Amino acid sequence: MIPLRIKVEANADQPFVVRLRSFEADGREQKTEQLNPFDVALERVGPDGAHYVGEGGPIRILGIDPAKVDGDVLLVNPRRGTADRLIRSSSLHNTFLVTERCDQVCLMCSQPPKKHHVDLFPYFETAALLAPEGATIGISGGEPTLFKAQLFELLRRVLEARADLSFHILTNGQHFDPDDCGAIRPIDRRRVVWGIPLYSCNPAVHDEIVGKAGAHGRLLENLTLMCGLGAQVELRTVLMRPNADGLPQLARFIASTLPFIRTWAIMQMENIGFGRMNWKTLFYDSSEGFDVVGRSLDLVRSRGIDAWLYNFPLCTVPGQYRHLAPSTISDWKRAYRDECDGCSLKARCGGFFEWHPANHGYGKLGIVQ
Repeated sequence: MIPLRIKVEANADQPFVVRLRSFEADGREQKTEQLNPFDVALERVGPDGAHYVGEGGPIRILGIDPAKVDGDVLLVNPRRGTADRLIRSSSLHNTFLVTERCDQVCLMCSQPPKKHHVDLFPYFETAALLAPEGATIGISGGEPTLFKAQLFELLRRVLEARADLSFHILTNGQHFDPDDCGAIRPIDRRRVVWGIPLYSCNPAVHDEIVGKAGAHGRLLENLTLMCGLGAQVELRTVLMRPNADGLPQLARFIASTLPFIRTWAIMQMENIGFGRMNWKTLFYDSSEGFDVVGRSLDLVRSRGIDAWLYNFPLCTVPGQYRHLAPSTISDWKRAYRDECDGCSLKARCGGFFEWHPANHGYGKLGIVQ
C-alpha cells in the first residue's frame, strides 16, 4: 500500500507545509533560488535519509526514495517526526481529510466519526495552492460542512488564485441553508462537485442507514437549495442489503424529482470501519443479484442522467455494463487478488480495497478471458 505518512526530521516547533523538489524535467538538480518559498530542494541523499534545504530551513526525509515523493506537498509535524503527504504529485487521488467529526453514524461508514477536531484549513489552503497544474482535489471527513465557513472560504480563495484547479467534496448535505447562498455564489460552481449520499427514496430506510432521524427530509430540502444555486451534484448510493431491493424505486425517484443532478453513482461497500463491523449483515453480492442494479442504471440513463458503478470489480459486472464501472478506488488503497492474475480486464479494472476480506463475499468472482 502506498504510504501517506512518512518519517521526517525538521528543526521547528510548529507544523508547516513544504513541497519537495528533487529534479527538473531535464534531470538536473533544482536550484534553490528558482524555488517557491514553500519549496525545499534536494541537497543530497545518504544512508541517513534525503536532505532538503529551503527558505524555512533544512528537513530530512527518512525511509522512502526521494524520486517517489518528488513534487509532493507535505504537512510536516516536527514534534511527532512525521509528515502527511497532502498532495502526491503523481496521483489523481489527493484528498484532504478536513475533520473527523460527523453528525451522522452511517451503518457502513469507512471513517467512523470522532469527537475531536483540529483546524488545519490554513495548511490545506497552502497545500492546494501548491498542487500540480490541473489537479482535482478531494475534500472529505467526517463531515466537512460542520465547518462550512472555513470550507467556503478555502474554496473561494483557492479557486480565485488557481484557475486550473477543481474540487470534489464529500458531504452528507445536512448543513446547507439559505443564509449560505451569499458565501456559495462567489465560488466557481463549474469547478466544484458535491458528492452527496441518498440511500433510499424511503425516508425511514435512509434515516436508519445514516443513524439520524429526519435526515432524508433535510437532505431533499438542501438538494433543492443546491439546485437553485446551480451546484454540480454527484448523488451517491452505497449498495447494501437494506436498500438493494428498493434501488429501482430510488432510480425512478431520481429521474422524476432530481433530474438536475450531474451524476448518480451506485457504490459497493468498503470493508473497514463500521463497514467491517456490519459486513455480514450489510454486504450485497452484486455478482449474484445484479438485476436490480442494471434496471436502475437503465432507467436513469434513459432519462438523460449519467449513472456509474463505483468500486465494482469488473468480473462481478455483466459485460454490457462494464463500461459504466471505471477504476474509482484510490491508488493508495487499491489491491488485486490472486484470482485476478491472468484476467484480461485487470489493466482497466479498479480491483478491490486493500482491506477487502479474503472471504470476499462475491459468489461469481472469476477470471474473464
